[in-house]
Amino acid sequence: MNRAFLPLLKSLGIAILAVSSVAYANEEPKAAKADPAKGEALYTNGDAARNITACVSCHGAAGNSTISTNPKLAGQHEAYIAKQLDNFKGPDRNNAIMTTFAKAMTADDVKNVAAFLSAQKPKAGAAKSKDTVELGKQIYRGGIAEKNVPACAGCHSPNGAGIPAQFPRIAGQHQDYTHAQLVSFGAGTRKNSIQMTTIAKRMSDDEMKAVSDYVAGLK
Repeated sequence: MNRAFLPLLKSLGIAILAVSSVAYANEEPKAAKADPAKGEALYTNGDAARNITACVSCHGAAGNSTISTNPKLAGQHEAYIAKQLDNFKGPDRNNAIMTTFAKAMTADDVKNVAAFLSAQKPKAGAAKSKDTVELGKQIYRGGIAEKNVPACAGCHSPNGAGIPAQFPRIAGQHQDYTHAQLVSFGAGTRKNSIQMTTIAKRMSDDEMKAVSDYVAGLK
């Protein structure tokens, strides 16, 4: 090999190493995988040191709430739970209780709790009002054409299972909770879904109650 090329090759090698080092340094560390076991521990026991009360006291064992104003979380999509907890930290979804707890949770806490809850088996609910179940069914499956309200099933699926990472599972959810969220969307106090805000504003309170009751009986 011509010795005249040696300095050039050496310089080229140093340059390649330098670029590789910069690229490696700029790589973001991989996010840790969610740990459902840690999520269960936080959900069940809370963390007194960080003023995080056990979630189970409001949302029930394994996420099956028995309090009608508190949502059932068992079987809810992991990404949806994580999004809601993050939203509680900001102005889009303000709740005196949940905002306080969410702000105390780390990103890993959120992922872990979401992973735990998504793996739990939801308990079935039931519609309560025979007088409105048909109206609720009609709205859920076909919407309200004259008000430009789309069918709920289009996003939340015919059986209420939702679409992972896009739309939440609502099958079996408490009537009181679902109704309260529709009212909140309509009033603009819950701001984390432009789509739901637009839809809820077009619905009467009776229509909201009817579809909330119908949803409770989906499985």
